[in-house]
Amino acid sequence: MARVQTQTIAIRVIPPQAVPLRQSRDRASAESADAQLALALPCRKGETLCMNTEWSMNSGVTVDVVRVFTDKDGGFGNELGLVDSSDHTRGREQLIAAALGFSETVFVDEVSEGRAHIRIFTPAGELPFAGHPSVGVAWWFARRGVAVTVLVEKAGDVSVRYDEQFTWISGRAQWAPTFEWIELPDVAALDALDPASFTTGMNYAYCWMDEAGGVVRSRMFGPQHNIVEDEATGAAAVAVTTRLGRDLRIHQGRGSEIVTRQGLDGVVHIGGRTVFDRSLPLPIE
Repeated sequence: MARVQTQTIAIRVIPPQAVPLRQSRDRASAESADAQLALALPCRKGETLCMNTEWSMNSGVTVDVVRVFTDKDGGFGNELGLVDSSDHTRGREQLIAAALGFSETVFVDEVSEGRAHIRIFTPAGELPFAGHPSVGVAWWFARRGVAVTVLVEKAGDVSVRYDEQFTWISGRAQWAPTFEWIELPDVAALDALDPASFTTGMNYAYCWMDEAGGVVRSRMFGPQHNIVEDEATGAAAVAVTTRLGRDLRIHQGRGSEIVTRQGLDGVVHIGGRTVFDRSLPLPIE
């Protein structure tokens, strides 16, 4: 196979935040963040993008940012980047996701006959399935008036439904990453955990707030995917529901809420609220 000659172009992406990724911020601080991150993107010699580095806001590349698994007042939630795939983004998804710095960024490749083909990237790699991106992108489609009943992800088909409160998606525990489970006796022990003490893997710590009522408090530390602490982790909600064998209401991070329901044949349904936060252009120089 002939070796492809490459060259690089310098791209400056305005990231959504100037503070560590897992620290939730208010809207004002998000809008005032003006740090820039330089990327060097490889491209085949002779491509238009290599020859013309004037890809800017006129390119139409925009990231919509939503917060998934908010509380009932629309507070908290895990930020998610959403991008309509284009010639500007294809083949550069990982670099864009790393630059944005969200725990996940979704790239929408195609929507046809109610089936949306999506890809999900963390700052460190692509995922076959993830819960908060699935709920977030399903809500985003509905907000845009796009009828979607199935998300086509690398792990398999993810069903979508809506009710008066939540957007719901389906998943399976075997689609989730391998978590290190840390069950703790109470909320005080959970709150005392130091994210810096977790240096490998995907670590899900939880305790009961109301065992009879199925209410759990949790935190997730994911250095495997360059995630210091995740505000709300849908795939872990699927897996812990399977692990505990019951429906749950999960309070994660600073105040995010996830609801789970056991389905048939190992399927778990997870639901939550999503709100639109802001849009970000992807200018370069």
